[in-house]
Amino acid sequence: MTYSEYGDPSTLELSDVPMPTLGPGNVLIRVERAAVNPVDWKVMSGGLDSLIDAVFPVIPGWDVAGVVEAVGPDVPELAPGDRVASYGRKDVIHGGTFAEYVALPATSVAVIPDGVDVDAAAGLPLTGLTALRSLDTLELTGEDTLLIHAASGGVGHLAAQLARERGATVIGTASARNHEKLRGLGIIPVAYGDGLVDRVREIAPDGVSTVADFVGGMREETLALLADGGRHISIADPSVEETGGRWIWVRPDGPRLRTLLEKVASGALHVEIDRTYPLAEAATAFATSREGSASGKLLIDVTR
Repeated sequence: MTYSEYGDPSTLELSDVPMPTLGPGNVLIRVERAAVNPVDWKVMSGGLDSLIDAVFPVIPGWDVAGVVEAVGPDVPELAPGDRVASYGRKDVIHGGTFAEYVALPATSVAVIPDGVDVDAAAGLPLTGLTALRSLDTLELTGEDTLLIHAASGGVGHLAAQLARERGATVIGTASARNHEKLRGLGIIPVAYGDGLVDRVREIAPDGVSTVADFVGGMREETLALLADGGRHISIADPSVEETGGRWIWVRPDGPRLRTLLEKVASGALHVEIDRTYPLAEAATAFATSREGSASGKLLIDVTR
């Protein structure tokens, strides 16, 4: 799937493009699954053109799971036939994962452990690495009470599980239909919307020590609930840096992705999958993501 100019999902079209060039230190992956992330359609709309250059036509997609087809020079750690996954963001938007093949740096690629299926592997990279970087930036420990804005979303539900693994108390905002799911993860759910600060104060009268904003537009609520000396991050609102927070932009990292995949293999981490679309229906997948109606990851099956 490609688009030749910035726009909405209707600009996507099924195209034939040349096979990616395989350079030193890179691997060529035969794609089985890609995953849709909100950043994909935000990039396509031109909303991030001040941060990342695009070379048209663009193949969207940063998440991938598949099989190594070939390796470039000096890639001793991988071999053809390896099952792999990657968060494949590059410095320039051009050759993404919504394609039969993608070439990526070996440093961003992780071998998929036995027991992890291709859907979970594809749904994990961007969201899992974002969740892990967020918690590490917060220096989260078992002594903390963490408030997660959008705890049932793609990043949120993984961050919640990783935070519980560290022993933290986790309060998560979500719509009422997702509260039972959060309780199943050991999270204390609270409803979005007016009165949020009061509802959280009923649970944590002295405020919370850490806040992770995975939706944006929550800075005032965050500051109202943050205890003295508290820490906060956002993946969607750079203005948090004006108030002592950190704006998180996750980096490709094969070894850290391998750590997360091993947690999935052991059962310590679960990746929620909503539905899967064939490659030709990528525009519908983007539209579903923009609506915010999915409960879990949206995947692209490149094999059908």
